[in-house]
Amino acid sequence: MRPRSFPITAGFTPVDILHWQVRNMNNSNEQYIGKQLVANLFNHSGVFVLPALTLLTGEHIRLISQHKIVLEPQDVLQVDSAAFYQLAVDDCTAAMENIFEQLRYTKTKRLPMLELRNEVIPFIQQVSEKNDFYGILSALQTKDDYTYRHNVAVGIISTLLGKWLKLKPEELSMLTIAATLHDIGKIMIPAEILTKPGPLNEEEHALMKKHTTYGYEMIRDTVGTTHMQALVALQHHERMDGSGYPFGVLGHRITDFSKIVAVADIFHAMTSDRFYRTAAPLYEVLKQMDDNAYSKLDPYICSVFINKLMQSMIGNEVLLTDGRIGKIIMILAHDPLRPLVNIGEDFIDLSRERQLGVVRVLSQ
Repeated sequence: MRPRSFPITAGFTPVDILHWQVRNMNNSNEQYIGKQLVANLFNHSGVFVLPALTLLTGEHIRLISQHKIVLEPQDVLQVDSAAFYQLAVDDCTAAMENIFEQLRYTKTKRLPMLELRNEVIPFIQQVSEKNDFYGILSALQTKDDYTYRHNVAVGIISTLLGKWLKLKPEELSMLTIAATLHDIGKIMIPAEILTKPGPLNEEEHALMKKHTTYGYEMIRDTVGTTHMQALVALQHHERMDGSGYPFGVLGHRITDFSKIVAVADIFHAMTSDRFYRTAAPLYEVLKQMDDNAYSKLDPYICSVFINKLMQSMIGNEVLLTDGRIGKIIMILAHDPLRPLVNIGEDFIDLSRERQLGVVRVLSQ
């Protein structure tokens, strides 16, 4: 564990120098998030910091940096992808909860963009780089924190979709932030409505719809954001046929970022357990999204999403609607939602066996 060099100290107070040290150590150590410590960790004074085999989170990295420790590659072990995804998503979810709670009790409602950029966005980007959709999806399934985890999930799924749509790097960065903040206006909605264990009544639904305008105003009034990002908060519930809210605008008036986030938002919402319903089977979600591709959702964005998702299923074991388990071996271009599946010595073409479908992915 190597020492760090000091900045030129003229004009700097000891506190300035300490903050500089911690910030630079933190940046150096962040690459080890999601890995395990090889041995017990002590600081330079011999004070115990963390035990061996700790799975490092963002909070651990901050603690290590505060002790002026810089980790080396030999200090950590690589963990499996599933553990990394779960750790990163849980860490981001905790950070989003902290951001929501900070805003809930402040009058200005200015978003803490520095915290978001440092503690949430880098890890969403790291997870998205893995391009393992089903491993990531497993980590995104909500526990008891849907409101916060959903923001992280939509950030990750939108980033993946943005890559599949071949957005430029600067556009992708803007999209990641916009998607992660799409529901920020919900901090203005009473908790009893957000967590109601049943359908909302007309009055409650009208209040819930206001999260789009609240979010737009909060992002618009925060330094370091763009109008395009604010529009995502405003428009992610608008639909191509004008049936959405808050203004019921038609597709040509909805931004591309908003259309991308709408697809990610719907997908994660439908594949997650909620207070008032259980998650829908994967096949049903994809079928419904496909049915909506030429009315409510952008057809091109939706088709790219469904095709990429289905292509990533090749080689995975899946549970079929008749209870049998098979392996997907081919995605059919003319009907990607109905792949060719191998069960023992049989090959089942789901595009011909219309009574069957995929319920969920079991393994890779």
